[in-house]
Amino acid sequence: MVQKAIRLVIHGAGGRMGSRVAGLAATDARFELAACVFHRAPGESRGARTFLSVDLPKALSGADVLVDFSAAGASVSALEAAAAAKKAAVVGTTGFSGVQRAQIQALSKRIPVFLSPNFSRGVAVLGRLARELARLLPAYDAAILETHHKAKKDAPSGTALRLAQALREARPDQTQVPISSQRLGGVVGEHAITFAGPFERIEIVHRADSRALFALGALDAAAWLRRKRPGLYGMDDWLGAK
Repeated sequence: MVQKAIRLVIHGAGGRMGSRVAGLAATDARFELAACVFHRAPGESRGARTFLSVDLPKALSGADVLVDFSAAGASVSALEAAAAAKKAAVVGTTGFSGVQRAQIQALSKRIPVFLSPNFSRGVAVLGRLARELARLLPAYDAAILETHHKAKKDAPSGTALRLAQALREARPDQTQVPISSQRLGGVVGEHAITFAGPFERIEIVHRADSRALFALGALDAAAWLRRKRPGLYGMDDWLGAK
């Protein structure tokens, strides 16, 4: 039996990640591109399947899953539209405020939302390793160094913040994990965690060689999320870590 293709709306399709997700989805038999949504100048054309962001509710009416790589405020608005249309949503946008995160939490009670700053399986495993090292080496100092391309707006990265949170969860008495950020050239993404103790150091590093890594992960998340119940999901849920 041939499974029906999952119809996607890509919100933020004009950006670095959104365009990569749209490109991969167009060649992936699991998916059908229902619409690519982005802000554009008057008169600019990007194909018959492209809609302005103000037409997002129309685009969602013929879709199964929203995939969002935009900006924090636009992302929350897109999630509100997805909740109104009762569509699942995969969100890779970062830089949310505390208020916006609370809004996302509330919206996830109405629809399934997969929220992650990073869709790499390797980074997800990095987080699990970091938690275990922090637990086994409670007296060792821990710090994070993250490097991205010069055009990345938020610093520290959402991934670095999530890794720091994982370390704090493993060490309830440690309130701060130092994060250093570098913005260099066209670096896709690199995250290094160092544990330093008496006379030794342990370093674990993840390097992303292409944005295709994250785009493929977002598509895999969309396929996984489609039939889930309302709730807020992340990489640990996807990998079965919880």
